[in-house]
Amino acid sequence: MKVPLSWLKDYVDVTLPAAELARRITLAGFEVAEIITTGGSWENIIVGRITAVNPHPNADRLRLATVDLGQRQETVVCGAPNLNVGDKIAFAHSGAQLVNPYNGQMEELKPAKIRGVVSRGMICSEKELGISESHEGILVLKPEVEIGRPLVEYLGDSVLDIDVTANRPDCLSVVGIAHETAALCGRKMHIPEIACEESGEPLEGRITIEISAPDLCPRYCASLITGVTITDSPAWLQERLVACGQRPINNIVDITNYVMLEYGQPLHSFDYDRLKGHKIMVRRAAGGEKFYTLDEVERELTGDMLVIGDGERTVAIAGVMGGLNSEVTGSTTNILLEAASFKATSIHYTSRRLGLTSEASTRFERGISAGLTIPALRHATQLIAELGGGKIARGIIDVYPGKKDPALIPLTAAKVRRVLGVGFSQEQIVDTLESLGFDCRGDGAGIKVTAPYWRSDINQDVDIIEEVARINGYDKIPMTLLAEPVPPQRTEPIIGLKRKIRRGLAGHGFQEIMSYTLTGLDMLSNLAAPARPPEPLPARVVNPMTADQEYLRCSLRAGLLTTLANNRRYEEGGIRLFELGRIYLPTGESLPAEPEVLCGIMSGPRAERSWLGGDGTFDFHDAKGAIESLLGQLDVNVTFEKSLDAGLHPARQAAVVVQGGERRETIGIIGEVHPAVAAAFEVTGTVGLFEINLMALLPFAAGEKTYRAVPRFPGSYRDIALVVDAGVTHRQILDIISSYPLITGAELFDVYSGKPVAPGKKSLAYRLVYQSTTHTLTDAEVNNVQEQLLERMARELGAILRS
Repeated sequence: MKVPLSWLKDYVDVTLPAAELARRITLAGFEVAEIITTGGSWENIIVGRITAVNPHPNADRLRLATVDLGQRQETVVCGAPNLNVGDKIAFAHSGAQLVNPYNGQMEELKPAKIRGVVSRGMICSEKELGISESHEGILVLKPEVEIGRPLVEYLGDSVLDIDVTANRPDCLSVVGIAHETAALCGRKMHIPEIACEESGEPLEGRITIEISAPDLCPRYCASLITGVTITDSPAWLQERLVACGQRPINNIVDITNYVMLEYGQPLHSFDYDRLKGHKIMVRRAAGGEKFYTLDEVERELTGDMLVIGDGERTVAIAGVMGGLNSEVTGSTTNILLEAASFKATSIHYTSRRLGLTSEASTRFERGISAGLTIPALRHATQLIAELGGGKIARGIIDVYPGKKDPALIPLTAAKVRRVLGVGFSQEQIVDTLESLGFDCRGDGAGIKVTAPYWRSDINQDVDIIEEVARINGYDKIPMTLLAEPVPPQRTEPIIGLKRKIRRGLAGHGFQEIMSYTLTGLDMLSNLAAPARPPEPLPARVVNPMTADQEYLRCSLRAGLLTTLANNRRYEEGGIRLFELGRIYLPTGESLPAEPEVLCGIMSGPRAERSWLGGDGTFDFHDAKGAIESLLGQLDVNVTFEKSLDAGLHPARQAAVVVQGGERRETIGIIGEVHPAVAAAFEVTGTVGLFEINLMALLPFAAGEKTYRAVPRFPGSYRDIALVVDAGVTHRQILDIISSYPLITGAELFDVYSGKPVAPGKKSLAYRLVYQSTTHTLTDAEVNNVQEQLLERMARELGAILRS
């Protein structure tokens, strides 16, 4: 935000040098990136008055101008057409630095003989002074300026280029910065009174305004000015716009831009006579609707964009840009002026979706206050009547469905001291806040504070305490020890879980990677066999930098497989990688789900080549072992069930299931990457993979570990071999074994099928551990439990003890 000091002084008496004011504003939280000085090179340029104009003796197009400089006179050669006796002008002595109008370079003015006449100075144009591009004639100053006064004292100005933080849209305005300046300098604000002479016909009945989307437009105000003449703006208005980085266009557009820079409230002017039915409808756009904006570009709108319509069509994209079909032209005579408040997120979405950013959208998407609409509208209406020669219709239409009572926020000096660590009296607090425009009322225990109407960032007491600290100076808060104990650190459960996982996998030889959250659709399509895009399609970035970073990833597998392929070119040994990160799953709503996921891969030989052996490569069983070990460290017992994942080998994959009490949930999957998927990523060999949804795992892993004493009494070991149907799983048998409290361990040590085991049968051999925490078990006790176990096996699974 560029703020000229000359404009700032209209609202607050600033006597500080520009550098000191910039320092105070920066310390208050708004960095002044640059101080732009107008007239910094205007040495040897003063105010003069033309006393005589005579023809040049040797040139028809040149004249000799005699200039009164106060203590002496100079006669110089000049070719400007607007030389008039009595005009006050800018006179440059020899040695002055001026802009060469033909090449734009700064050059030193030197005495010159022009057609036989020596000229020791120059009467300057705006371009030669660097004020504007105007070079058709000389710069004519106001009659009241003193002769002999340095031009820099009269026209020189300093412009503060301020980086405004996102939470302070009110300071994207000269008045907003003036409020800050007044508080920082101990001055009073004085905003000129707005006097609108409403001499036209009543506005009521001449325009109808309806808001069908009050959730996106809490307030819409409008005024009408008739009989307007479209012309150029006066010089003072153009100069202020140029100083703020705006390009003057015509009086109507310039006024709306001027008031936007003044108050921070964007405005829009419609040609009243081009509005069908003289109606304004604030509504959502029709899906697929086409609309030409003021930049003459056809844009396709979506159903969640807010637009301004008349009785038949869309005439503006709310808060972003107006339309060609209702723009003000040179033949416009009647102006409908809009000042509205729109939902910040809606304007942000529309602006980004259309790739269309404007000064208006920049302010609306930061959440400007709805209270700014009326003051800005009244001032702009007044200026249009004054500079456009129109009549103001009586009354203003103000549709305000989102009106809320101002919040009363309680505050005490004790709370200020506790937060800042330094004490302020209640009087100091009130003085500081009132200097910023806050309303403070004492209530015995403290004060009740109401934020000024232009502030939209004040929601709770700590916001007010921040204002006290800013204005009094962060640099003045002393360094002290903490007055209260430091609150105990409470790690978020998900952060603690991720830390444990990192440590556990690092202990298993894994290395962590971090990949981009943006990826390409081809990459995601290659994760299935056969390759196909994921359904539903993942969230797409509106303005992607490249085709490879167009979509939000819905899986971590692509990044891991790409990294594996890149590393395999340089590494012959086993590679174990994992990543912890968010994936983005479409939900059908405006925003995707963002679960935290763990994904890991294992590829290559299990161990380095050695005469001791150790041959073999990582496969399904290694991935299963890694997950069992990791989850075992987290005290999470899992089972594995059949699964169907298009990216994994159909016969070598399993779902990871957790059973906790009555709750049973699938938290992930393990398996070998499908050969077609591996080939798509240029990976050869078997690749083991595991994937765990951390949000699903968290409830089972968040419990505290409990102490279990080492058994005092010895265990008893029994080996049994069971013949069961080929379809009976190891998990079914373990579930039955684990239901007996005296059996504390069961290990499968042999699986056999073939003669003499009958066809369709298999033999599973287990070593069982019987143990009690209270005494040494006798053979009779062990035999009794084992008989019960075998009977249940036979009854439920058809198991027979193999002889």
